[in-house]
Amino acid sequence: MKRREFLALAAASAATATLSAAPAPATEGTAEERAVGDFLVRRLADGVQVAHKRAPQRVLWETAANGNFLVAEKATADVREFGEPEGSFEIRDKVSASYERPAIDSFDGDPTRASFAGRMSGKGGEATFQLTFEAMSATHLRFVVTARATGGALLDRIRLRLASVAGEAFFGFGQQLTVMNQKGNRLPILAQEHGVGRGRPVVTRLVDTFASGGGRNPYVTEAPAPHFISSRLRSLFLENLEYSEFDLRPADRIEIETWSGTMTGRILYGETPLDLIDAYSDYCGRMRALPDWAHNGAIVGLQGGQQKVEAKLGALRRAAVPVAALWLQDWVGVRITSIGEQLWWNWRLDETFYPRWPALVADLEAHGARMLVYINPFLSNSPGHDALFEQAKSRGMLVEKADGSPYLIKNSEFFAGLIDLSNPATRNWIKGVIKEELIGKAGASGWMADFGEALPFDGKLSGGADPALWHNRFPEEWARVNREAIEEAGRGDDIVFFDRSGFTQSPKFATLFWLGDQMQSWDEYDGIKTAVVGMLSGGVSGFSLVHSDVGGYVSLSLAVAGRKIPVIARSDELLQRWMELAAFTAVFRTHEGLDPSIAAQFYTSAANAAHLARFANVYKGLAAYRKLAVAEAAQRGYPVARHPFLHYPDDPNTHDLRYQYLLGRDLMVAPVVDRGADSVELYFPEGDGWIDLWTGAEVGVSGAWTTSPAPLGKPAVFLRKGAETAQAIIGGLKAVGVL
Repeated sequence: MKRREFLALAAASAATATLSAAPAPATEGTAEERAVGDFLVRRLADGVQVAHKRAPQRVLWETAANGNFLVAEKATADVREFGEPEGSFEIRDKVSASYERPAIDSFDGDPTRASFAGRMSGKGGEATFQLTFEAMSATHLRFVVTARATGGALLDRIRLRLASVAGEAFFGFGQQLTVMNQKGNRLPILAQEHGVGRGRPVVTRLVDTFASGGGRNPYVTEAPAPHFISSRLRSLFLENLEYSEFDLRPADRIEIETWSGTMTGRILYGETPLDLIDAYSDYCGRMRALPDWAHNGAIVGLQGGQQKVEAKLGALRRAAVPVAALWLQDWVGVRITSIGEQLWWNWRLDETFYPRWPALVADLEAHGARMLVYINPFLSNSPGHDALFEQAKSRGMLVEKADGSPYLIKNSEFFAGLIDLSNPATRNWIKGVIKEELIGKAGASGWMADFGEALPFDGKLSGGADPALWHNRFPEEWARVNREAIEEAGRGDDIVFFDRSGFTQSPKFATLFWLGDQMQSWDEYDGIKTAVVGMLSGGVSGFSLVHSDVGGYVSLSLAVAGRKIPVIARSDELLQRWMELAAFTAVFRTHEGLDPSIAAQFYTSAANAAHLARFANVYKGLAAYRKLAVAEAAQRGYPVARHPFLHYPDDPNTHDLRYQYLLGRDLMVAPVVDRGADSVELYFPEGDGWIDLWTGAEVGVSGAWTTSPAPLGKPAVFLRKGAETAQAIIGGLKAVGVL
């Protein structure tokens, strides 16, 4: 079945449900209503309902229809960390007592607060519950659910069942990589390694076998968020940091579970999806605008030491590639492991590997470019590279085991200590390392702030802090210490660091996100397609500035008679198509990949170098237009790359789109994500006309599918007819000679 046929069937199904713009009538049997700030809280015959004064007939939140809307449990968790690198988690829960079938006994409150109290029953006897609503603003209504067993002790699992309909689409949940509309799926909200293969047949099984189960599945991510927006303009998020799950498999409801005795969240009101993102970003934070230098061209990832980098830089200049920065992840030097060259995690410049580093930084500056490096929250314990590890160990700044020894985390065949960010002294210390080593000695204008997902659940933290509570918080704090470091150095508006891990409030601190380590493939599980979906999904949940490694990162090979035989490695075609995709995102950054020797690079063919020059110039030419979208991200939390639903919520055909998007408001992009394709199928939503960016011809029919030519060098990109930004877009591209 072709993609357009599948999506047409999905849209027909969605059309049977209430569409986003149409109000859903209040459930019959409303017994009592209370105004709580600008919200309306209603007691129903079998549950609870929430609406807003501006649209009282549109239901924002409603408990499941059968009245069994709440389950509370007493349970014991068993969480096992695994994978290579470690950072994946297997979660098992043993339930000892369970209570459900809530009966509401009372409903009271005042103009800013409403509260329900009642009883539940189960094998453990009887429990009590309380559901409280509090107005936080005109668009935020907080809800708090608690449950206590006989005797008053808090239970430690809360499961809330909310009403849904079969055709309701759900977006968000952080940077989900495989599926955009999550209706029908169950999502664990836990920051963890997203895996290699992620369910792709054969590959995932091989990785599971040879990398300690690190293949994973399509529903794990390094940057989740307990947040969604639905096609009926319903939106909520949890404030909880503890592990949670969102089960969207039932047709008539969603189930939200939190591993805590208290579930705290907020219901949002907005008249459009973008209004809801604006409201959500009041809490999660809004990302700072990118500095001007980041828009000047490609951030080119190179490695290999001084001589090799200088040679590749020369090749870039001969190919006339506009370079905003070089990103040298191996500034600390490299170690050889079974998977190739990996870094020394000592966070100090390797002056043997880069003996002329200051001259290289100065040369870049003379050409209007910057230097970027790499850091993560681990410290090497390898002899000769363990100075920071020993310093942190002696000061009690590492995550520890129960016996007080450092908790060492495995990565391929080496181990490293993880800094304890729950300790204020650790935070100040690592900020000092960043300011002295990265900014001061290395002269860096940014870096990859890698990892952040591996905090063990059985680790020992400073002051007895709970690792189960800190696990999802760790990525937020890792972004926070990087942000505080650049601000304390007086470079808060100038330095760009990019995170792969994140949680609800990471956008408040991070300056840029990337999507982790995609495979160098075309597949929908872990390849180029996930770079599109992850970017759009993250954008719904406040991760407004997102990009990916151009060409992907993970490659696989076999050693036969002393030779490497590539099994998965990017071709010239995949690299070039990924360049085209990246030109229409927030940041254009390349990566040589896990094993550069088996993967296509810009310097392995003249065609690749020319393609990089062309699309780095496309990116540069769109700077004036893109800055408008970046400003909206900083001001209102809007994503730079936007799923079509965000601007066309009344068109159900947009719900299941995965591989086309809007850059800002006025450019529709449908990148080629299939091997050998020279055309794409895309959908033009109802309401606007479109113009081919490359030819100027009016194309497509509003509210219809079309097949568009997309030869190499001219991906399917369309300008919205009548857009006020047309002059900035066309003029910018003409100025750099690509139009």
